[in-house]
Amino acid sequence: MPLIKPTRLRSSRPRDWLLFLVCRRRRFRVTGRSMLPLLFPGQEVLVDPTAYRRPTGAPRLGDLVIAYHPYRPGLRLIKYVAWHTEAGYFLQGLNPAESSDSREFGPVTREHLLGQVVCRFP
Repeated sequence: MPLIKPTRLRSSRPRDWLLFLVCRRRRFRVTGRSMLPLLFPGQEVLVDPTAYRRPTGAPRLGDLVIAYHPYRPGLRLIKYVAWHTEAGYFLQGLNPAESSDSREFGPVTREHLLGQVVCRFP
């Protein structure tokens, strides 16, 4: 199966701001270097927290996601979905040398996924 890596992330639009203001999007600040060269430390993104709660909202390969680390409670990660198995979703960073991801902790379940990254913010 070919690996689908995200190469672009759009900028926010007025609709994204509106959804943020009515609490339908959440901000997330990138802290590490695992998503270079797409996302830099200190950048912010908007996340759709309901994207994977819908019956038709299964994560797709290449989606940027926010997920809880499966073994470090409270630690949130930004990664992309590299592939999907029956055991869960294999998440990976774009910068493997600086990424703590499923190569280290294995696949994560859908319950670990907090939402889909939809755009940069602002």
